[in-house]
Amino acid sequence: MTTANTLNLGGTPITDQRLLPADVFATGAGHVNPVKANDPGLVYDIQPEDYVPYLCGLGYSDKEIGVIVQWKVKCSDVKSIPEAQLNYPSFSILLGSESQFYTRTLTNVGPVNATYRVELEVPLALGMSVNPSVITFSEINEKISYSVDFLPQVKENRGNHTFAQGSLTWISDKHAVRIPISVIFK
Repeated sequence: MTTANTLNLGGTPITDQRLLPADVFATGAGHVNPVKANDPGLVYDIQPEDYVPYLCGLGYSDKEIGVIVQWKVKCSDVKSIPEAQLNYPSFSILLGSESQFYTRTLTNVGPVNATYRVELEVPLALGMSVNPSVITFSEINEKISYSVDFLPQVKENRGNHTFAQGSLTWISDKHAVRIPISVIFK
């Protein structure tokens, strides 16, 4: 997903069934690039236990979640999280007038001593900040977390648009690790 192409083989944007540039809801992350997928540089790793706070927040019983994860769960001891807080390689958020803050964790599966800088394609009528904006991995399988603030702008700036799209890309000398962003305005 993080190595997918948003351009077709002709080097132009992927189109929808009307032959217009496709939005994020039509393309997702883009077209799979098998060569890049073999050497992604960074991955957004997630383990089964990472789903427990999310499942607790959905209202499943301790027993039901225990069946899913195959161990005893006590939701009263777990702080629930929304879906958007799962360590997925995308952001799909519902945004009203309040800022939203999310954290993601990257795992280095590429070269050691790799430095990445963030590049943003900020969705319409939105402000964004990423912290840190530069990360350096000193070893393989090292994990580094970053946070993203989504800041709603003046409603008039979005016109009649009900959603916006963009991306967040971590760029090194060898890799570009892109994740799509979709924002639905409340």
